[in-house]
Amino acid sequence: VQLQAFGGGLVQAGGSLRLSCAASGRTTSTLTMGWFRQAAGKEREFVATIFRWNDSRKYYQDSVKGRLTISRDSAKNTVYLQMNDLKPEDTAVYFCAASLTAIMSTLRSANGYPYWGQGTLVTVSS
Repeated sequence: VQLQAFGGGLVQAGGSLRLSCAASGRTTSTLTMGWFRQAAGKEREFVATIFRWNDSRKYYQDSVKGRLTISRDSAKNTVYLQMNDLKPEDTAVYFCAASLTAIMSTLRSANGYPYWGQGTLVTVSS
């Protein structure tokens, strides 16, 4: 599985961005897809996940609920992270990842995802 994330950029606080994660080598509907982020000097943290075979089953980090939305377009084999009402604390490198499992206890950890794309930088100015 190869993943390519893109769509990052510089945005003012309160603005929006949509990140994309294009997959190849396997259809995304068979994968649990996640987004993580890593701010400078901090550990990589879970942002959101969408379960394989079930686009309605999604989980989010508490701090992004209501602002960030994960979705999947199976026809394009792409997963998105729509980010609204962005805050300076959302500034980070964002990574997409894929897992073959659907066990929530493992999916909040980066260790639960064997496949990773390169990061895309999101900078939110105040």
